[in-house]
Amino acid sequence: MTTRSTDIARIQELGTINELPMIANDIIYEGSAVGDNGSGYARPLEAADPFRGFAERNTDNTGGQAGDVSVRVKTVGLIEATISGIALTDVGAAVYMSDDDTFTLEDTSNSLIGKVYRYVGTDTAIVYFNAL
Repeated sequence: MTTRSTDIARIQELGTINELPMIANDIIYEGSAVGDNGSGYARPLEAADPFRGFAERNTDNTGGQAGDVSVRVKTVGLIEATISGIALTDVGAAVYMSDDDTFTLEDTSNSLIGKVYRYVGTDTAIVYFNAL
């Protein structure tokens, strides 16, 4: 085995940010959950999509072809979420989304995004999400 004997400049990225090519003719709004359409393109999350993160800013590909623009997403973190019926006893429970803005504790045909990190109050919790 050999070890390096000189410095090497390596390309590095922030570990919780990703840029994904976007589907044709759509808009992903800031704060929206982003899913994968099954062909590798990002779109506003739909139930059962693999979760890819939350959009950092509005990304508009209206009139564009698939891959013309990329959406920047946060892939790991904490987010405040409105979850109907959430209770203090749900800390640690799996959290799913049924579309790009609807959080739920129901797994049926939804997309797993993370876990309840902290109960805040009526219908509100902090969710730890991880798209990896």
